[in-house]
Amino acid sequence: MLIPAAVEAYSEKYTSPETDLMYQLNRETHLKVELPHMLSGQVQGQLLSMVSHMIRPRRILELGTYTGYSAICLAAGLTADGLLHTVDINEELETLCQRYFEASGQADKIKMHIGKAADIIEQLDEIFDLVFIDADKSGYEQYYDLVWDKIRPGGFILADNVLYHGQVLLPENEQGRQAKAMISFCEKVLADDRAEQVLLTIRDGVLLIRKK
Repeated sequence: MLIPAAVEAYSEKYTSPETDLMYQLNRETHLKVELPHMLSGQVQGQLLSMVSHMIRPRRILELGTYTGYSAICLAAGLTADGLLHTVDINEELETLCQRYFEASGQADKIKMHIGKAADIIEQLDEIFDLVFIDADKSGYEQYYDLVWDKIRPGGFILADNVLYHGQVLLPENEQGRQAKAMISFCEKVLADDRAEQVLLTIRDGVLLIRKK
C-alpha cells in the first residue's frame, strides 16, 4: 500500500470506530471471502458515511457492492424517502450482503442488482445525487460516461482505488494494467470541463468529483 501502516493506524485512532455490526461484517469478510482488501474498512467507510450525511442524498448509485460494507455506510445519510441502488457481478455474495443489510435496519433503502454494471446503469430511470464507483478498474471511464447524465447538477461521484497501491507513481513500463486504467480515468476527469475534482489520499485513493 502507498500509505504507511503507521499513518493508517494513526488515522484509525482518530476516526470514529466501527459499530459492532460493521466490525462483524469486516471480520466475516476477512475470514470467509476472497480479496478482503476490497472492503472499505473503518476510515474509508466513515468518509463515505460523512459525505452521505453532508449531502443528504435521495438517490445513490454504487457500482461494486462486494460484501455490502460501503453500501451500508453510504445509505446512512439517505433522506427518509431515499434509496441506494448497488450493483455487483458476483451473485455468490448476495446472501451475505442481504443479511447485513437487514441487520443494519436499512434493507428497505438498499436495492441490490446482480449483473454487468453497464447494462444495469442504462436500465435505471433515476437522477442520482451521489455515485460511488468501485467496480472493475478498466470500466471506470465507461461508467463515468454512462452515469454522467443521470447525476443532478451539483451532484457527486466518488471513485475508489485511483492510487492503485502506489503503482500509478511507477514508470509506465512498471505499471500494471489496472494502474494504467486508473491514470487514464483520472486524466479523463481532469480534462472534463463539466467537472471539478480533488484526489483524496485516503487508503488507496479516492477521487471526489462534482458535476458543475
